[in-house]
Amino acid sequence: MSAALPLHQTPSATASIHALASAKVGFRALVSRGPESLTPGATARAAYATVAVSRDPQFATLEDADVEYFKGVLGERGVITDPDAVGAANVDWMGKYKGNSKLLLRPTTTRHVADVLKYCNERRLAVVPQGGNTGLVGGSVPVFDEIILSLAGMNKIISFDEVSGILDCEAGCILESLDTFLADRGFAMPLDLGAKGSCQIGGNVSTNAGGIRLLRYGSLHGSVLGLEVVLVDGTVVDMTRALRKDNTGYDLKQLFIGAEGTLGVVTRVVLLAPPRSPSVHVALLGCSSFDAVQRVFCESRRHLGEVLSAAEFFDSNSLRMVLKHNEGTRDPLPDGAYPFYVLIETSGSQAEHDRAKLDAFLESVMEEGVVDDGTVAHDSTQAAAIWHLREGVAEALQRAGAVYKYDLSVPVKDLYALVEEMRTRLEGSAAEVVGYGHLGDGNLHLNISAPTYDDKLLERIEPFVYEWVAGRQGSVSAEHGLGLMKANAIHYSKAPHAVAVMKRVKTLFDPHGILNPYKLLPSP
Repeated sequence: MSAALPLHQTPSATASIHALASAKVGFRALVSRGPESLTPGATARAAYATVAVSRDPQFATLEDADVEYFKGVLGERGVITDPDAVGAANVDWMGKYKGNSKLLLRPTTTRHVADVLKYCNERRLAVVPQGGNTGLVGGSVPVFDEIILSLAGMNKIISFDEVSGILDCEAGCILESLDTFLADRGFAMPLDLGAKGSCQIGGNVSTNAGGIRLLRYGSLHGSVLGLEVVLVDGTVVDMTRALRKDNTGYDLKQLFIGAEGTLGVVTRVVLLAPPRSPSVHVALLGCSSFDAVQRVFCESRRHLGEVLSAAEFFDSNSLRMVLKHNEGTRDPLPDGAYPFYVLIETSGSQAEHDRAKLDAFLESVMEEGVVDDGTVAHDSTQAAAIWHLREGVAEALQRAGAVYKYDLSVPVKDLYALVEEMRTRLEGSAAEVVGYGHLGDGNLHLNISAPTYDDKLLERIEPFVYEWVAGRQGSVSAEHGLGLMKANAIHYSKAPHAVAVMKRVKTLFDPHGILNPYKLLPSP
C-alpha cells in the first residue's frame, strides 16, 4: 500500500439557444455576442443536445409596463435590465445553452415571488426560476425570452434545532455555506456536490440532486421534511412543519422535489441534517478490471457496514484528463497505471474503531488480489487531494474541449459496459470516452470528449445511449434532471401512461404552462 502523496497542492441561426461551435470560444465571448434575433415561432436548437422546440405563441412579449410593475414590487435593485448582467444569467455554466431574456428579477421575500408569479400568469409571461445555474441539462436558463427569476437574494437561514438537527432556510442559500454553518454546530448537509460552492439548496431540491453522499444519507426525497412553494397563481403553499412524522394526507412536497421548477417555485426548505462525523478516512485503490471494482464495492459494504459513506470509481481516462488539465494534481499511485480506481470513504465517531475496520477491509481485498495497489490519506489535506481527483473530472473535461455528458442509472453490474460499447462505436473518431460515477447507487457519468461539437459524432452517440439504457431498465437521468436536453428522452425511462399523468399534473398546477417551459416534459 503506497504512502499518501500531497496530490493537490492548491486548494440554429434564429435559435435562442446557442451551443458553442468550438471549445476554444469561452463563456465571456459567448455572452459578448449580444442577443440574437427572435421572432414568433422561431425554433431553438442546440447542436449538443439534439433539441428542437418552437416558442409557444400563447406567451406574451415583455413590455415597458411590465418592467415598471416589477419595479413597483421589487424596487429598482430587484429588476435588472443591464445587458451584461442579464446576459450572464442567460447562459448555463458550461456555455452550451443561451437564452434571450431581457429581464432578470431578484426577489428577496416569498411575497415578492408570489406577486411576480401572479402577474406573469395573468400576463402569460413565461418564467424560468434560477438558482446557482450549475445544471448540466439546460434546465436553469431561458430557451427563448422567458423572464429569469433568480432566488439568490433569498439566502437567509431561518432556524436550526440542535436537538433534532432540523434546518430551516431560504431557497437561495448556497450549499457550501449551509454546510459551513452546520459544521460549526457539529452537523452536516446530507448532500455534497462538486458544485457546492455555487449551487443553491432550492435548485438542489428542484432537481433532486444526488451527489457523493447519497449512499450514506439517501436522496432528498427522504432528507427534506418540508417546503414552502409559490404556485403560478401566487398562492403560497406552506408545507414547512418540521416533523419527522406527518401521516396526514398526500405528501405534497414530494411533487416539487425533482420537478425542476415546472410546478411551482421553491422558496424555503426544511431538511434533516445528520451529525457530522469526527472520524473520516479516505482510500484510493487501483484495480485491473471492472469486475474487481464490483468486488471491492461488495467487500466494502460487508467489511465497513455502517461507516461506509462513499464508494466512487473512475477509469484511467478520467485520471489522465485530470492530471493533464487540472493544475496541481499528482498521480496517487505513480508506480503503476491501472484501468480503474476506486475511492472509498468511511465516516464514523470513533477514529480507532473506524480505522481498524478500514485496515481489515484493505487487508482482505489486497490478499484476495482484488486490488493491485492503493493509498490511504493520512490527514484532511491528503483526503481532499484524493477527492479532488474524482470531483475534478468534470472540470478537466470542460477544459479539454467539447464534451457530451450523460448521467445514467443502470444496474451496477452493467455500469461500465456502456463505456466499453461506446468506445467501440466511436472507433476511428477523435473522441475519447470517459467513465466515472457512484458505485453505491448505480450512477454512471458517461462523457465523450472531442475537439469540437460535431453533428455527425452526436448521431453516433444518440439515440444509441438512451436505447442502451432503456434496454437494461435504466434511467436516462440519474441525478442531473431532464431540463431541455433530455425532455424528449423521457419516454426511454417512463411508460407513456406515466408521462401522460405527469402532463396532467403539470396542467393542474400550471394551466398556461408559463413555469420553466420546454423543460422536463416532451414538446407537444
